[in-house]
Amino acid sequence: MARRSFGASETGSFRLRLLGGALSMAVVSAGLCAPASAETISNALARAYGYNPDLNQQRAGARSVDENMPNALSGYRPTVTATADIGRAWQEQHAGASAKTPGDTRASTSPRGAGVSVTQNLWNGNRTMNGVDRAETQIFAAREQLRLTEQNVLSGAATAYMNVLRDTAILNLRRNNVEVLEQQLRQTRDRFQVGEVTRTDVAQSEASLAQGQADAFTAQSNLQTSIANYRSSIGDEPKNLQPARPLDKLIPPSLQAAIGMSEIEHPALQAARFTAEAAKINVKVIEGQLYPTIGLTGSLTRRNDAIASLGTNTTSASIVGSLSVPIYEGGAVYASVRQAKELFQQSQLQADLQRETIRAQVVSAWGVWSNSSAVIQAVQAQVRAAEIALNGVREEAKVGQRTTLDVLNAQQTLLNARVLLVTAQRDRVVGSYSVVAASGRLSANTLGLDVVPYDPTIHYAQVKGKWIGTGTPDGR
Repeated sequence: MARRSFGASETGSFRLRLLGGALSMAVVSAGLCAPASAETISNALARAYGYNPDLNQQRAGARSVDENMPNALSGYRPTVTATADIGRAWQEQHAGASAKTPGDTRASTSPRGAGVSVTQNLWNGNRTMNGVDRAETQIFAAREQLRLTEQNVLSGAATAYMNVLRDTAILNLRRNNVEVLEQQLRQTRDRFQVGEVTRTDVAQSEASLAQGQADAFTAQSNLQTSIANYRSSIGDEPKNLQPARPLDKLIPPSLQAAIGMSEIEHPALQAARFTAEAAKINVKVIEGQLYPTIGLTGSLTRRNDAIASLGTNTTSASIVGSLSVPIYEGGAVYASVRQAKELFQQSQLQADLQRETIRAQVVSAWGVWSNSSAVIQAVQAQVRAAEIALNGVREEAKVGQRTTLDVLNAQQTLLNARVLLVTAQRDRVVGSYSVVAASGRLSANTLGLDVVPYDPTIHYAQVKGKWIGTGTPDGR
């Protein structure tokens, strides 16, 4: 019976060995990836930390929020305006016949001047002070959002890493199954030729082989999808991936400890709280528009208006204090204040919702991880029992006590158990990362990755006190 081969070019050039129940992967030279040194999950996560586009765009977003601080501080600083003008004007006057001094008068002027004015706000209803507090809170929220993105990226990269290992193992199992089924079909046909089995047994073997080939093609497709996700998260093709260990040392000692830790450290919850605080301060900023404004303006002007051959130079200076008291602005400010209060209440409710969501994530992740060891042990027992059963059925089939269908069923049971074992091993590692992430502690620092940590406070210090300049600290 002709079959389609599963060559290296079709499987993404990956093969897998199961060593002591752990996942391991070696790279075949002819195909998608060339042989390379062993790739660990720490190395992959370190590359994701530096490459991942989602994380890099969030860093740029946090830097843009840093500019809220110098923008708010500008309310304490003066505004300086310079003016200048130059021109030419003509004037012509015609005297009537009854004039005592008959004749025409013509004159030209050359008006020009320059001046500078400085305006300093003295008090504006504490809008500047509250604006600075709001900017600082927004910056803290952006940093927590950046930490959340880092956590999600690392968790996603770890999942992509383990998915490649899992799907490579499953593909290898499916391919081995196809080889066994082919051998089984050959043996069944030989026995059919000598009359030991019937045509029904041959058809059953052929059907099992066709199903095995279809499963292998599906496994191949799943692996290609996992490879694509790996590249998207980490930025490179997977090469010689090594087994990964669960993060048992970073997991809190109990579920309640994990929940308590998440309420303190989880970046999503911290970001929601800072956002609610910024909304609260925003109410005060808008209310400041209802208060008087006190300012001081100083100006210096120099004019030179020449008339014909005569010139007049004038220098003037002034310092003027001003007081502006809002009486009624049509109700727009009052509406804005009420709107800001409702937004503040909404942000508080969102923080409460975020807390409950994170708590559910912790409970769910903890359940998967805490049961993973028991699942692996149970599936390992299932694999051992299925291996014994398959060997026994094969021996019994040789003496006619079992049918071909019994052998095929026993073999399928063993294959399913091995697939479950591979999946359970993957789920234990991914589950540990999920628990640490749900607790709010998954970061490059806690994982000990070999990277230069991104410090958002550096950019903040660079731009906080800037008075002028459009260039960014990195030279753009």
